[in-house]
Amino acid sequence: MRLHWHIDKKRGNFRPVLTYRVELDDWERELATPALRVTSTIPEPAQSWREYCYPGELERGDAPPASCYQLEIPPHKGRFGSTALRLPWREDNDYPEVQASFEALRLAFETELARTRASEPMNECGSLRLSGKALRAAAPEIMAARLLGS
Repeated sequence: MRLHWHIDKKRGNFRPVLTYRVELDDWERELATPALRVTSTIPEPAQSWREYCYPGELERGDAPPASCYQLEIPPHKGRFGSTALRLPWREDNDYPEVQASFEALRLAFETELARTRASEPMNECGSLRLSGKALRAAAPEIMAARLLGS
């Protein structure tokens, strides 16, 4: 699994945008890994649909974040496109929770991957024949059929 992300912010009152992409290796997809979601510590700002935040409004005022984002690793058959999340505006442009949240996502995936790999492969075949008791009971009919050629 490879997880790539970057944060891009325009000059001014624009909120930064965190874009991330998860790529599973072929051997991970071959294990049929499930979708995985973790609640991050990355705050989702109130009115996150707005690309800007003016001074004194929302997170630049006294409004707390609406919630924290969910980060996701898609299932083995899922889409692997980029995901974009709008971050709260910050004076210092410092977002240490992004690195910490992706490390938590990686740890959760590694735990799930270990659980998935623990399910060993198998290939079982079998066959049965009539028991000796059944053959002894059917022996007169079998011999008669052979002798009579039918």
